[in-house]
Amino acid sequence: MADTTNTNAAAATEAPASRRNEKVGLVVSTKMQKTIVVEIEIRKAHPKYKRVMKSNKKFYAHDESNSARVGDVVRIREARPLSKLKRWSLEEIVRRSSLAQLDEKIAEAK
Repeated sequence: MADTTNTNAAAATEAPASRRNEKVGLVVSTKMQKTIVVEIEIRKAHPKYKRVMKSNKKFYAHDESNSARVGDVVRIREARPLSKLKRWSLEEIVRRSSLAQLDEKIAEAK
């Protein structure tokens, strides 16, 4: 018989993968303090007609350092409820928008 205690112990010592949901979307608003609004485009086949349909959904995410700008592509992760609408937190900025980079250059020039 094989010894199963060693394999279970090895699996327990490894870092468990996070089960929290992650989404990638576009920042559409940064007008609140420490909060961004991220719009996710969902492509889904129609149940009857099988045509691919697009729908958009907005998520409020916590951005502690106010680092995201409008137009950035970001990854958000599910979190505990932070307010009435905020259930997500900013994980990382995947791609900066060209407008945000332009604004930074203008600010540096002044």
